[in-house]
Amino acid sequence: MIWNKARECMSRDELMTLQGKRLVSLVKKVYYSVEYYRRKMQQEGIEPGDIRGIEDLNKLPFTTKEDLRQASPYDFLAVPQSEIVRYHSSGATTDTEIVVGCTRHDIEVWTECVARCIHMAGFSKNDTIQIVYNYGFLSEGLGIHRGAEKVGASVVHSPINNMENVIKIMKRLNVTGIICAHSNLLRIGRIVESMNEMKNLKLKAAICGAELCSERMRRDTKRMLNIETYDIYGLNELAGLGVACDCKYHKGLHIQEDYFIPEALYENTNTVAKDGESGELVFTTLQREGMPLLRYRTGNQAIITRDRCDCGRTSARLSLLGDKINDMFVIRGVSIFQFEIEDMFERLNDMNARYLMRIYAEANLDMIDVLIAIANFGGTLPAEEEFIRERVITEVRNTIGITPRVLFTDIEGVQETAIGDYTVVDERK
Repeated sequence: MIWNKARECMSRDELMTLQGKRLVSLVKKVYYSVEYYRRKMQQEGIEPGDIRGIEDLNKLPFTTKEDLRQASPYDFLAVPQSEIVRYHSSGATTDTEIVVGCTRHDIEVWTECVARCIHMAGFSKNDTIQIVYNYGFLSEGLGIHRGAEKVGASVVHSPINNMENVIKIMKRLNVTGIICAHSNLLRIGRIVESMNEMKNLKLKAAICGAELCSERMRRDTKRMLNIETYDIYGLNELAGLGVACDCKYHKGLHIQEDYFIPEALYENTNTVAKDGESGELVFTTLQREGMPLLRYRTGNQAIITRDRCDCGRTSARLSLLGDKINDMFVIRGVSIFQFEIEDMFERLNDMNARYLMRIYAEANLDMIDVLIAIANFGGTLPAEEEFIRERVITEVRNTIGITPRVLFTDIEGVQETAIGDYTVVDERK
């Protein structure tokens, strides 16, 4: 199902021409309307006339999260404040939050992007869609709600603080689709399974965003709810969820390229990674009025491919490799992402233990210790400990390529440091 064939299936040549025209217009707008960009471009000796098309994109300066955090909510606005109809927050927890201003046009563009994603997952006016996001200063819920209404679906909002109530509403209204974070879908699945309610549900698919999903989580969700899951990507700095979504072939998330120019850049460079090679994900917003961004460095690691998808869409596809660059560990020259370690420990979760993995350097060589906390430590037999030790060694070696040192302790031995079932501490930083 394709919501806007004229845009989602246009030829690559047509798309690049459209992007080029919009980029030229964007650069002129920010140069004369946003002091930050005018100053940055002048520092680098760039004038609007130097940008003639998409091929000149790499001449433009980058924008970073730190740039946005240090600025006031108004410094990046490209329109008078009277034209801003809504503000959203990045939802930062440890840093200064980023506030984004939207015009009415920005909200309409966002709604269109979400409608495409919802249609991509197979939903239409014949569906009832349950949105399990809180509607606050963050943007996920509001944007998804408008997009679902645009495709004509019946929409019901359920706050995330009462999952049993979510399931009651799901049953009562014969909900066929759910949109939420992966972790919340997994919680719903576990409750449905424990209550033996699957036979009473009409669910056929879920769209999940706001966090990465491990393959283990995806498999568990499909087993418990018997539904297909679709990934959706977005950042509040760009337009919230809806920047990209995957189709039924699950070969990467289709980027809304008529609204966003994606780049994957080799780390700490201005060099575009080849198709199929990983790099830092960078976006330029082409149609954002309130707070347009040039070459925004997301911090996400991703692979971009541009071959035509079997679904008929011609847009570039995005494969996320990790939430953030900071979620990647380089161990003896090998890059390991946080979600790979998460999958590794999930494969060990049948042993009723907690794990603390230390990464440290000894004589300039990266080393790994895994501390295993067992509730009845001291009551286990040597053969049981050896079995657990060998399983942990095998999983770590297969995932990271290093044979770890494995130590046993009681729960109190890791309680002050461990968060959840496992914790990774990189002592090299």
